[in-house]
Amino acid sequence: MSSRLSWQALDRSARAGDLDGIAGLLLSATEDERLAAAKPVEAGIRAVDTDLWWRSDISPTPGWALAVIGCMPTAARAAALLGRRGMQTWSRTSPDRFLTVARARELTWLGDLGVRLAERLPVRDVWFEDWRFAAALLRAGGADPPVTEGFVRGWLNQLLRAHQPVPSLRQRLRGDPFLDRLLPGVFEIDGLGADAAVGHLSPRTGSWDATPRFPSVIADLVAEGRLERKVIVDATVDRLVRGDRASALRPFVLLHEALALTTDELATYAPDYARLLPDAPSAVAGPAQRALRAVDDAGRLELRTLLEVSAATLVRTEKTLVRAQLSWLERVLRREPQRAADILRTVAAAFGHPAPDIQERALTLIGRHRDRLDPATLADLGEAAGALAGDLPARAADLLGVPAVAPAPAVPGLPPVLPVAEVPPPISGVAELREEIVLLMAEETALRWERVLAALIALRGCGLAEALAPLLDRPEFTEQAWMPQHRLVLLGEAIRALGGRGQRMLPALTAGQRGGPGSVLAARIAEVGVELSRSPVPLLLATPTHVNGSLDASVLLERLARIEADGRQPWQLDLHQALLRVPRQADPALAARAARLTSPAGRQFAAWLAEGGMPDPVSTRLKQRIGSKSLRPAHDRTVVPSRVLATLRPARTGGLPWEERLLTLDRPALPRHRATDPIAETDILTMVLPHHREATAAWALVGLAGLADQDQRGGGHLLPLLAECTGPVGPAMTLALAYTLAARHEADRVAGVDAFLTLAAGPEPFAAALGAELGHLCGPDSLIKLTRVVPALADAHRAGATAAVWDVLLHALPLLLPKSPRGLPDLLSLATQVARAVHGRADMPELAAVAGRNGTSRLFREARRLQTVLAG
Repeated sequence: MSSRLSWQALDRSARAGDLDGIAGLLLSATEDERLAAAKPVEAGIRAVDTDLWWRSDISPTPGWALAVIGCMPTAARAAALLGRRGMQTWSRTSPDRFLTVARARELTWLGDLGVRLAERLPVRDVWFEDWRFAAALLRAGGADPPVTEGFVRGWLNQLLRAHQPVPSLRQRLRGDPFLDRLLPGVFEIDGLGADAAVGHLSPRTGSWDATPRFPSVIADLVAEGRLERKVIVDATVDRLVRGDRASALRPFVLLHEALALTTDELATYAPDYARLLPDAPSAVAGPAQRALRAVDDAGRLELRTLLEVSAATLVRTEKTLVRAQLSWLERVLRREPQRAADILRTVAAAFGHPAPDIQERALTLIGRHRDRLDPATLADLGEAAGALAGDLPARAADLLGVPAVAPAPAVPGLPPVLPVAEVPPPISGVAELREEIVLLMAEETALRWERVLAALIALRGCGLAEALAPLLDRPEFTEQAWMPQHRLVLLGEAIRALGGRGQRMLPALTAGQRGGPGSVLAARIAEVGVELSRSPVPLLLATPTHVNGSLDASVLLERLARIEADGRQPWQLDLHQALLRVPRQADPALAARAARLTSPAGRQFAAWLAEGGMPDPVSTRLKQRIGSKSLRPAHDRTVVPSRVLATLRPARTGGLPWEERLLTLDRPALPRHRATDPIAETDILTMVLPHHREATAAWALVGLAGLADQDQRGGGHLLPLLAECTGPVGPAMTLALAYTLAARHEADRVAGVDAFLTLAAGPEPFAAALGAELGHLCGPDSLIKLTRVVPALADAHRAGATAAVWDVLLHALPLLLPKSPRGLPDLLSLATQVARAVHGRADMPELAAVAGRNGTSRLFREARRLQTVLAG
């Protein structure tokens, strides 16, 4: 090897950021010298802690990567080094310098290296520089790119996110060497449509245009013959049929419209449109409906197909689609009056629609054509009218000339809630613990944390320190200056403590006791690290027995007895967490056994059971309000003018040291002046206080409110977990449920409905308070949107919580009717359905006042319909 071309020289230049120096060393050496340097370079890179360069001003990885390209003999060895953890940022350097060295070596495996690096690209969050480097190698080596999700996503994003007006996107796509190979992947790979839906800067105005460019550019390339029309049309329709998230389908819907399919083409795909109309998202079902109607207008759609599709479409919740379908059916009826019986039987499918105004529209349509029907068909339609809501069954009987159908029996209540599941068996060996820790680094869950902490204590002395030591080299366990109390960092310290090396725990142990339930786990991990060597115990007390965090009192009694028999004292935080997890209603026989314990911890446990545990906190509703618009920062759209939260106060003095910290929560008079943080680690919150869900809900309210009033995403899954906990439902839980039912995103609202169903099947009353809260929150301040709440309540009604939904409506409507917020007609429509299902009767002056007004608006019609049902 040349004395100049050595790992030491290359590493020194890399750390100095001297890429020209490295290139000079490589280019001045012979190929034999470069190959001779391969092993030292490989060994040197593998020996370096690649995480340390984050702490330096200059990254050495570009220089190391240049040495790899300049010395490695094969693509496989080069890719293995370039793909090492911590090496990825080398690609942020222009690939031209690397290609200069590669061409000087006359490498034949550049394309192979490009394929290997392209295949390593992550599925999501593809860095442009990583994609650019792999693409440059592929082009230089003349290799075909792999059609992987990561590479196709990177290709698409670098095309669509480039904002230069010249050359245009159409020009760049037309000449792109990867177009023919990668474009099919955009259609075939799930989720890539969301990347194709990105907007762009308008070249004319310089402002942001949310309209995707992808559909129009692809349509233009089809029109000019660069892309084959049949291939693109096939791919577009196939993508719509296979489905995806609505946002990911949007560019393909726009492309379908831009392609402007002919009648012949539409007829070819009629079976596909027939599959889409009943089930696809509304943005896809609308174009499918228009396409089928065009085929029908051309006389090329079988009536049987239309009727089959219509029967399924007429119960969709989107009223615009259903109205259009009813109009289409009436048009066909006028065209083919001899098929009136078949067509109107299909129209009667709309009697099962959840909205009474749609039911009424279908009944009216049937009434206009009843003279075309024979007695048998009228009888069938009269029987189907039993599904109608409100006063419509009686109207149907008069209209069709058939006896009125008896009202449906009252809806049965929900089944009882299933018992909370027990936790899985404890970790039984060191190998299993290693696996669980690796999983923990990928995804933290409360249950996984509890099993890991318990195993650290139970398996101590089984060669644990040596077995876990290799894990400490992973960056997740590297203490960062800005996150000294990160839970994984603390776990790393606890593992080091197994070998007598843990020493940085006490600050976290102290800090962990200052906040709400979210800080408790970090304090407990720190306690493990501190006490492992100072005061070892045979087991942890607080490990729960159920997945909601609850701990059977009998199990805790056995654990305390074991520690007492060993002559040891449990750790303080571990004991306190265990007490907070014990159900508050104790068996008297168990309490008597606990009274026989003699250790201080045993006596504390006995007293805890005798007192019924920690009393419920005092939870108080608090409305925050900005008094003047001038106080709102003009640039900050995340500021809300008002918001309702809850404060907490302990119900007693004394008690556990944690009580005051966990049950004391103050809120400022003004809403916070920035976007709320999304709620994360929800199970870690709920497992701290599994029998005091009101306290946990109060701590989480800021994030939950953001789901509704700032359109935040995520965190709604906290509600089902809270519903599985126990304790009274107070102001905080009521607000939490209201905000989640009014969340902007469907996944959060679905979680709210799940929590509603669990609470409705449980013993704690909540519906009346929820109804009153919704009545207040949907008032003049528009703290939440009623239009989002109504579908959620309708889902709960359809799932069987009809009685609870009726209780909510009874207490919400008197407050909402005088205010008439947007969405009130839909709420009245739902109330009509629910009242009929429960045979509800009520005297509601506010409803009578609205129903008695003159007018034909939908609000007045729905009010009169509900008034009729409530009057019996």
